[in-house]
Amino acid sequence: MSQVVLETRNLVRDYQIGGGLFRKSHAVHAVKNVNLTLEKGKTLAIVGESGSGKSTLARMITMIDAPTAGQIFIDGEEVDILRKGLTPELRRKVQIVFQNPYGSLNPRQKIGDVLMEPLIINAKIPASERRDRAMTMLKKVGLGTEHFNRYPHMFSGGQRQRIAIARALMLNPRLLVLDEPVSALDLSVQAQVLNLLADLQDEFGLTYVFISHDLSVVRYIADEVMVMYLGEAVEYGRRDEVFSNPKHEYTRTLFAATPRADPETIRARLARRAKQRTTVEA
Repeated sequence: MSQVVLETRNLVRDYQIGGGLFRKSHAVHAVKNVNLTLEKGKTLAIVGESGSGKSTLARMITMIDAPTAGQIFIDGEEVDILRKGLTPELRRKVQIVFQNPYGSLNPRQKIGDVLMEPLIINAKIPASERRDRAMTMLKKVGLGTEHFNRYPHMFSGGQRQRIAIARALMLNPRLLVLDEPVSALDLSVQAQVLNLLADLQDEFGLTYVFISHDLSVVRYIADEVMVMYLGEAVEYGRRDEVFSNPKHEYTRTLFAATPRADPETIRARLARRAKQRTTVEA
């Protein structure tokens, strides 16, 4: 029987903006009544344009921000950081990887210290064990033990993202939220990091929430897809169903506006360009 790791019910996040001496503030609905269920070992991709609410949803799932209304459940346990606070166990269960790895790494910390820090804060284990775990995790993400005493500026963008992923996995989380984790990387490096994420998911039984605007990446990595528009989930279903038969007009528009990268499309595009050059030369 499948185990549900993440569930949200009618999740809402409002922000009060404006207001002044002669006018009242008003609410902006960043997320409106979002419902989702994500099983262990699966990947849910959340897609949409900037301002659609996908990153706000990620911040609530990772317990950075509290919802205005609605409920979040992790492993069947309701999360309410306003009334109950955030327990160490919940901190261990959910981790996040951001788009810019360099911005999330302390430039003054050696990589070994970056990886061991979550264990120092959240787990009472000997220093030797912390070091061993960090060394092991470096190897898991495709780096070597020789990188342990180096600083973040000494690594490439892809290597820094591997380090950020390693740090997120140090506490053996149940759920990993990836907020545009490959959008700042070159295409070849994107493929390497995506393959790494797939391997780690298989090895550790991880569950992913993958935030992205890149539909080619989503099609590669996702099991399920949620399309967000103006804070609402306008489409939600299995990846192949959503891509082959999108129901909502916004989803169809979003897909139509995305360049396709399959071989047939590329060949057709090259043929059109060749024909245009021939016409101009004639």
